[in-house]
Parts: sequence; C-alpha cells; structure tokens
Amino acid sequence: MSTRILILVGSLRSGSDNLRLGEAAVKLAPNGISVEIFDGLADVALYNEDLDQPGAVAAADRLRAEVESADALLLVTPEYNGTMSAALKNAIDWISRPFGAGVITGKPVAVIGASHGQYGGVWAHDDARKSARIAGANVLDDLKLSVAAAHIRFAGIHPVDDEEIAVMMPEILTSLAAAVQSRDGRDSGE
Repeated sequence: MSTRILILVGSLRSGSDNLRLGEAAVKLAPNGISVEIFDGLADVALYNEDLDQPGAVAAADRLRAEVESADALLLVTPEYNGTMSAALKNAIDWISRPFGAGVITGKPVAVIGASHGQYGGVWAHDDARKSARIAGANVLDDLKLSVAAAHIRFAGIHPVDDEEIAVMMPEILTSLAAAVQSRDGRDSGE
C-alpha cells in the first residue's frame, strides 16, 4: 500500500526556492511513497469563522479534502520576518477546524524549508511545528531540513540535483511514511 504525502508550500511565488524544494521531494520520493504538491494556497481566503461552512470557500473545501485524503503532510516554508509565511499559517488554521477534529488531527507532519538567511529559516520551521502541533498534528520534530542561503545555493542548480537534498529528502519522506505505518498498525500486521 502506497503512502500519500501532501506538500503545502508556504511561498506563493512561482519558482520560489521552497516550491523547488517541494518539487525535489516529488522527484526524490522512494518507491511506495506518493508525493504531491497542493496547488492553490493563494486561493484560500483568510480564515474567518463566519465563512467556515461547506461551500462558502471552495478553495478551503478543496484544501481540507486533499489533506484528509493524504496520509501525512510535508510543510515547506520560507521565513518571513522571523516566522512562517501567512499562506502556510492560514492553511493550518483552515485544516485545524473544527478544533480537535480538523483534518490535520493525528496526521504525521514534518516541516522543512529554505531561506536567504544564514540559518535556513529555522525560526519559521519551529513556528510551523508549534502551530501544527497545537492544531492536533503528530509533528515529527526530528525531521529537519533548513537550507540557508538558498538563493545562492540553488542559483545554478535545482534542489533535486543538490547532494545534501538528494540524500536527506528520501530519508525524511521514508520517516514520514514509517510514522503513518506505525500509526495505522501497518507494520505490525494489524
């Protein structure tokens, strides 16, 4: 049985380093792991409880449906002003409702990303982990990839061709899949 991992990319810019990092995850996925990037975070209205009803925000309904059908999430975020992007935070808000029973509840989640700074966006990644955890996700804190100076590092190559990414990305995806199997009892024959 294949494990389906959905990627939510916090950068809305076409060709962003974080989108390209997500593309590398898709291309480097080991056998038995299906990885897809959710396309459409820019269309999801800012969370507003008045709008939180089926059919009111089609893009949010689609986001929830895609997250619900995924086995795990890979959140890929840049660092904006020391924290995660508003697009990613908004997505977490939508998929966390109703609180305690949102589609993110219990779902294995890993957070990675790239930034232009010297620390690779670690503050943003820590904030995304915190937000996802409070939303009810099973955040895998030991799965980390924070790419510093991405605008320089990926200037001449796609992240899929970066040696560190080529090694670490399959390991992160395999660990996410293992968390899904452990949660579902797949590894114990249940």
